[in-house]
Amino acid sequence: MPKRRAETVATSPEAVASRLAASRYLADESLATAIFLAIRLGKPLLLEGAPGVGKTEAAKAIAELLRRDLVRLQCYEGIDAAHALYEWNYQRQLLAIRHAGEHEVDIYDDRFLIARPLLQVLKAPEKRVLLVDEIDRSDHEFEALLLEFLSDFQISIPERGTIRAKAQPIVILTSNRTRELAEALRRRCVYHWITYPDAGREAEIIMLRA
Repeated sequence: MPKRRAETVATSPEAVASRLAASRYLADESLATAIFLAIRLGKPLLLEGAPGVGKTEAAKAIAELLRRDLVRLQCYEGIDAAHALYEWNYQRQLLAIRHAGEHEVDIYDDRFLIARPLLQVLKAPEKRVLLVDEIDRSDHEFEALLLEFLSDFQISIPERGTIRAKAQPIVILTSNRTRELAEALRRRCVYHWITYPDAGREAEIIMLRA
């Protein structure tokens, strides 16, 4: 079972750090503990820090150690539900209506639904890790849009109802702290601040990567 795989990996912070090192990512004790808690508690992981400290690389390494595909949602100013959740393929819907003639056609069938990153992960949580990258670049309205997903791992589609994940998805959010995130979003996550490595740690990273 996918959940068992995650639990097997996250037996302790030390086990997480060891497996991340095998994926060529060095995590200190505090980061390994945050990852361990996020997996064991079934909560999203929020990583904050200056650009270049390894937040996105941490997400890639987590996906690798869990043997899941990484689905990346890159945030930007003006991002909306159509880019993050889903949208309908209106051209295919119109074609289906024309071809159906007098017969009825369900234009809200799965074949007309374009799954964006959040819906992709909900449909196959045991195979994917969701990375919401640079959440601080989006606006407060988009943060509010994410709350249902981060709380209950579900999304509501007016034409289809509520779609829930059948297993616990792994979700990682990153922020460069260009602005403060809403408290409602922070409360739903395990939080960790990543700092720049000291000289010794940086030398270890270089030797591991070189």
